[in-house]
Formats: sequence, C-alpha cells, structure tokens
Amino acid sequence: MFNKNIKLVLAVLTAAWSVYEFSQGHIMNGISILLLAGIFVLFYFKNEFILLAFLQLRKQNFDGAKKWLGYIKNPSTALTKKQEGYYNYLQGIMLSQTNITQAEKFLKKAVKLGLSMDHDLAMAKLQLAGIAMTKRRKREATTLMAEAKKLDKHGMLKEQMQMMKQQMKKI
Repeated sequence: MFNKNIKLVLAVLTAAWSVYEFSQGHIMNGISILLLAGIFVLFYFKNEFILLAFLQLRKQNFDGAKKWLGYIKNPSTALTKKQEGYYNYLQGIMLSQTNITQAEKFLKKAVKLGLSMDHDLAMAKLQLAGIAMTKRRKREATTLMAEAKKLDKHGMLKEQMQMMKQQMKKI
C-alpha cells in the first residue's frame, strides 16, 4: 500500500497524536490511536500484500496470490530485505508449476536474501533440489536436500524428502 518509509512516518505521526491525546486527558482516544500506530509498525515489518498472498496460497488459489503480489511494483525499494526474500519465495513457488527456470531464479534469490523461518528456507531448498533433479544435476540436488533436512527440525517435509530420494535413485 505505502512505501516502507511512509509507513514509519505515519507510525511516528500517529504516536505523536496519541501522546497529545494523553496529555489532553483523553485516555481512550490515546490508546486507540496508539493501536493505530502499532498497525503501521506491524505493516512495516510484515507487508500486507505478502500476507494476503500467503493466505491465497493456503487456499491453493495461485491466481489470487499472483494478483496480490502484482500490487508490489518495485520490490527492491518498497520492501525490507526479508520481505523481498519472501516476495521472491512466493514468486518461485508459484512459477515452479509452469516455468522451472524462472522459479529457480526466484528461489535462489530468496535463499540469498534470507527467509526468517527455517521451515520456509527448508521448503525453498527442497524446491531448488527438485528443480536441480529435473535438470539432471544430481550432486546439487543431493546437497540441497541435505541442507533442507538440517533446516527441517520438526519433520514437516519428511514425506516430500523421502519421495524425492526415491525419484533420485531412479536417475
């Protein structure tokens, strides 16, 4: 919606307005406005369009997720580093269904920029391993699978890794 710097300015201005309301004795107004400032701070760290795209992906609605990501015009300036990583991660997951070369580019950029959650990073590396396997790069796929296994501490991707190992044996 807004640039990341505009969100910070809006948060500071609404926090100042909240302090003014507190000084006037309007406690409930001050609290309400302070919560509004908190929303701007939240959306500085978590981009609203990326959150909405994640919600669409949970529903397996790739067109809706693509629509929400389309609202982010220039990700390198509009997003923080981690948000840009998640932007590339989502783009890579969606493109992995159709164009694996582009998906590989986006996923590698996401891994380079960094993802804040280990299971997201494990999923990205597992996707990259699958792409490497389809391109007959077995050594790279094995390395990426091992990295993904280290990152998957809760065993959420265990079944997918076993399936990929079975497919890798056929190559």
